[in-house]
Amino acid sequence: IKLVLNAIAVIITARLLPGVHLDGYLAAFMLAGLLAILNASVKPVLVFLTIPATILSLGLFLLVINAFIIEIAAWILRPDFDVASFWSALFFSIVLSIINSIFERLTVKPEHRKDNVQVFDKDGNRIA
Repeated sequence: IKLVLNAIAVIITARLLPGVHLDGYLAAFMLAGLLAILNASVKPVLVFLTIPATILSLGLFLLVINAFIIEIAAWILRPDFDVASFWSALFFSIVLSIINSIFERLTVKPEHRKDNVQVFDKDGNRIA
């Protein structure tokens, strides 16, 4: 289900941004899967290698890493997915993150906690 939601988010994001070209629904599913693979394999290495830059930029360099991941995906899926520039990739990654977080918020149910609260009066007797 998460891959389907990511593909929907990719389609929405590609339609919102002018510098991004996505060629169909199959390309959106391929991009969603490829981004999942790249975020699980390449991104941790990039984050580790750029720790000094990330610290100096107070974490803003992570946006550059996300844009670079989008550029790699565009290079792999070149005829079906293309971004016009680095800035398009940067805005694509930001908007995609926002839409994915909205989808996550709408689909994930909050944990129901079981309250085992016991109330006592001033004498130590349990109430209810």
